[in-house]
Amino acid sequence: MTTPVFRTPVLIVGAGVTGCLLALELAHHGVSTVVLERAARPPRHPDLTLVDGRSVELLRRLGLADRVRAAAVDPTCPVDVLWSRRLDQAPVLSSNLPSPAELSRAYSLATDEDALVEPHLLLTSADLTSALLDAVRAHPRIDLRTGWTCTDLRQEPGGTVATALDAEAGTRHLIEADYLAGCDGAHSTVRRCLGVSVDELEPAGHHLSIAFHYPLETGPRETESPGPTMIIAGGITLSRRSPADAWVAHVPLERDEAAATDPARLLRDRLGIDLDGPDLLGVVQWDDGLGVASHFRRGTTFLAGQSAHRFHPPSSRVDTCVGDAIDLGWKLAAAVHGWAGPALLASYEGERRRQALLDRELLVRAVETRRRFGRLAAGGASADFLARFVLQEPPQLDPAGTAGSGAYPRSPILWQETPGLRSARRGVRPGVRPPAVRLAGGEPLLDRLGPQFTLVDLTDQAAGKPLVAAAEGRGIPMTYFGLADAAVRASWASRLVLIRPDQHVAWHADRSPSDWEAVLDVVTGRHPQPSDRPARRPKND
Repeated sequence: MTTPVFRTPVLIVGAGVTGCLLALELAHHGVSTVVLERAARPPRHPDLTLVDGRSVELLRRLGLADRVRAAAVDPTCPVDVLWSRRLDQAPVLSSNLPSPAELSRAYSLATDEDALVEPHLLLTSADLTSALLDAVRAHPRIDLRTGWTCTDLRQEPGGTVATALDAEAGTRHLIEADYLAGCDGAHSTVRRCLGVSVDELEPAGHHLSIAFHYPLETGPRETESPGPTMIIAGGITLSRRSPADAWVAHVPLERDEAAATDPARLLRDRLGIDLDGPDLLGVVQWDDGLGVASHFRRGTTFLAGQSAHRFHPPSSRVDTCVGDAIDLGWKLAAAVHGWAGPALLASYEGERRRQALLDRELLVRAVETRRRFGRLAAGGASADFLARFVLQEPPQLDPAGTAGSGAYPRSPILWQETPGLRSARRGVRPGVRPPAVRLAGGEPLLDRLGPQFTLVDLTDQAAGKPLVAAAEGRGIPMTYFGLADAAVRASWASRLVLIRPDQHVAWHADRSPSDWEAVLDVVTGRHPQPSDRPARRPKND
């Protein structure tokens, strides 16, 4: 039975990390959503997820950082990273990732442009998703419908119409939406309905994720750390939250190994450990083709998170999903509220697909390092050689999240700098998050930014006020933030800095431009700049 049609500004398919954050980002901008989630029960993924500091900053602006932190592991515990031939042998190299508490203290005192406001968080995928689901359920602008499956969709001139099945009631519903976002995972129904292909970097390899208990007294002393532990051994990556928790092992399978491979035998052969039957808690098989969708958008329908990029296990690049949700969310909100030009929504694919391709390369490098380490160890390389090999490779974990990602220097909705001009120092550049300096009272400057655009004015004459008034006259929401803070003035070369809702610089200058309307046309997507060449800089008065 099909029930009458109902409407929503934005329909989100999937309530994982991406879908929840997208709904919360839209609600942050005053947009109501309907969220469909096929699973009726909470997730049960035990693998550890590192949410980097930059992603936690984005959660902070939504008021979610404390909620997610409450579900994370003890912030005073560092993460031990061990490289070993086998789990029953001493590691050839040991290191640790500083604890969030330690990094938080360092960030509060730092003055360099890379300093963050928030440290990273470490928690299980299940706990992260559950924390975000709790926030979704509590928000009055979000209508979460669990047990509902999107089975089909069609695009029409005024939006997208989806067919959804309510499994409990056995009824089908037609949902009309101005925009639809597919956040329904690696095997996305939305992506299939759109006919979007996935570009894979290499033929998919087969893996098993195995959860198991392992008695500490039979392993190396280094595994007795009270905090989170990550071990790379025998070509396998293992992790656990604490000694009381189960290990989760991600095991690559050889091409000739059958899908029905005995997981206990795999662990015994590759790690040198024997498991009793009850110690084996669960097994999941997955492939890692490392695919990125050829398109992130078709008309009024968008792909985000694992629907747009199949990185496995999903916890390996959760920050890519966070970035998708925030970027798409504020742009969809601008379109719903009527102040977005056509290029603003189009910029989502350009910015986020480029980021997905970059993040895929970083992931490939990390995975290949682990594979080569396993092959070298199996080939009899000495402990010293193995240690030197690991040390010359990039770190496996990036707690800050600022290394080579999260910037959009070539986006057409940013006012590009003229070639040959000296770039502003301290990171005040288009497409980059500005330095997270602290004000005289210790408050992070990022906490003073508005929900939409913010014009930070460091001039003595409050030159930015007329600019903000002009923007508001065009219906573009913009917060004015006049600032006479000596520390900020000393570190930011530009005196006027326009910051996007996702905390990236959209435009900067020393004086008011004579053609402010042209700047507004670019940053709202009404008249984008070509991404392959910088545009003319507006003349200053």
